[in-house]
Amino acid sequence: MNPTFQFLKLQFVVITLHIVRGQIVINGEQIVPMDILSKRLRERAEQLGISNAEAARRVGLDERRYAHYVAGRREPDLAILVRIALSLGTTPNWLLGVAGHADGVAETTDLLERFANAANGMTLEELQLCIILAEAIVAAKGRR
Repeated sequence: MNPTFQFLKLQFVVITLHIVRGQIVINGEQIVPMDILSKRLRERAEQLGISNAEAARRVGLDERRYAHYVAGRREPDLAILVRIALSLGTTPNWLLGVAGHADGVAETTDLLERFANAANGMTLEELQLCIILAEAIVAAKGRR
């Protein structure tokens, strides 16, 4: 009987793990929990006043598949994520809750994205009222 030798190749991988503003960062790459995606999908559908079925139709996905994303049971690949974002009038970064570079800029960008997302669900008249209100706030600040 000939002896059989098995060689094991051991490989060591160094992983750096950090928590940055509640997000997990592994080897410099931000890992986004999918519960953020599912929350944002529900939030966006509510902003647009549409059902999950209508959102799935707009994206061109089977309702059941889209429902898995909304429930957080499945993760879309990059191409599907971009398709969802475009179809719902938002960005992949907003859907994933990805923070910007600077806190102040990120907060402003997030608020502007939220406003733009909400504005997509408004009539032209409602949008004009929002702009008038914003202009009145700015004008009032100038009089102080």
